[in-house]
Amino acid sequence: MMATNKAKMILEKDFKVSEIDNRIYGSFIEHLGRAVYGGIYEPGHPQADENGFRQDVIEMVKELQVPLVRYPGGNFVSGYNWEDGVGPVESRPRRLELAWRTTETNEMGTNEFMKWAQLVNADVNMAVNLGTRGIDAARNLVEYCNHPGGSYYSDLRISHGVKDPYKIKTWCLGNEMDGPWQIGHKTAAEYGRLAQETAKAMKWVDPTIELVACGSSHRNMPTFADWEATVLDHTYDHVEFISLHQYYGNRDNDISNYLALSLEMDDFIRSVISIADYIKAKKRGKKKINLAFDEWNVWYHSNEADKQIEPWSIAPPQLEDIYNFEDALLVGCMLITMLKHADRLKIACLAQLVNVIAPIMTENNGPAWKQTIFYPYMHTSVYGRGVSLNPIISSPKYDSKDFTDVPYLESTAVYNEENEQLTIFAVNRHLEEGLKLAVDIRNFEGYEVVEHIVLENDGNVKQTNSAQGTPVAPHSNGNAKSENGGVTAVLPKLSWNVIRLAKRK
Repeated sequence: MMATNKAKMILEKDFKVSEIDNRIYGSFIEHLGRAVYGGIYEPGHPQADENGFRQDVIEMVKELQVPLVRYPGGNFVSGYNWEDGVGPVESRPRRLELAWRTTETNEMGTNEFMKWAQLVNADVNMAVNLGTRGIDAARNLVEYCNHPGGSYYSDLRISHGVKDPYKIKTWCLGNEMDGPWQIGHKTAAEYGRLAQETAKAMKWVDPTIELVACGSSHRNMPTFADWEATVLDHTYDHVEFISLHQYYGNRDNDISNYLALSLEMDDFIRSVISIADYIKAKKRGKKKINLAFDEWNVWYHSNEADKQIEPWSIAPPQLEDIYNFEDALLVGCMLITMLKHADRLKIACLAQLVNVIAPIMTENNGPAWKQTIFYPYMHTSVYGRGVSLNPIISSPKYDSKDFTDVPYLESTAVYNEENEQLTIFAVNRHLEEGLKLAVDIRNFEGYEVVEHIVLENDGNVKQTNSAQGTPVAPHSNGNAKSENGGVTAVLPKLSWNVIRLAKRK
């Protein structure tokens, strides 16, 4: 393997970014396309349990160890009446779903979703409707979900067969309210005031909850920065998080530029941290507002297909991007970027989890299968628990259409002191050459390489997986080895790498 390029990394136990909040590995299920109906829920499927939940999907979600799932939207939530989704299923109304122009049957609602989340060992990040509704519906939903009993909505939950409160900790105050496409779109001042008053009422019902205020729908919104500043000006005393949303695509078929987009993500995160800290300074406050990157992924493959969908159909295939190998590399770079900001980025939600721009795909009445992006997401979730380290990296660089000084090595490391494990995540962006990596682990005495996982695909960056087979899948034949108190490895060209070290027993 050619490897004329060389990169170095120094890892020190004391060079810490932060303890990682496990919610950074969260995901998202919206009532959109086949995420719910045909995705997590398909009664009559050979793999369906007594609740209608697909057990093959449950097993794959468990493999990902998803700690948190945002629900029920997304654009959907801005027209959603939560009361439509509780109580006897046979008496629930069908509604025109205006966000995605489909028909919502409401067979799945709050209690069904909470049951599913418990089966996959995930907490729920519940969103409230601040589009067509507001304070009243939000406080009532908190009461329904979190109050023990003895009040109208908590007793209603109990009458629906759920004795114990869910104690949902994390809540979103609406969704993308800066977007003209959003049902009930608002100006920053309108939304800021509504979010402030809704937050107060929700916390009067349950003071233990944490709240996420809506940031911009993406960085290129004309109102970006002003939106965050105005919203936080109103909500600073009442929320813990501001949200970020960003999707990327390779529309120009320029892989060098595409794989550099995580640098833009890094800059976006830094910008929002700056705005949050400006408001803290302006308020002379003590509280740091943290970040919730509660929508992020690659999304562009399915845009044309979505224009062909018949309006008002039930659970049509929407936003069903089929991901290729280069998408997996960018997703890996994005995960590394988020780990670098673990001191302020505490929640993130890969959008979404099943069928809709998702790592897991299903066929109705057929198999479930893993997309290319499944693997970097799984590896970071499973092996990326602990403390995010701040490595000192030197790497050769390149320039692309939109970026200068893009490092060929995109990397970070996570230290789990309790389990005595050290994990290096690394992407080699080079199109033609391997990258020789030397890692100085100076005060990780006795740590040795136990596994070097590689996701590579020599020759075809457009290779996809399907129900018929998963040619893009990782192997554990990487060549990382412990050497002279350090680690050396050759990272193959265009590859995602997980180098796992453990303390010698």
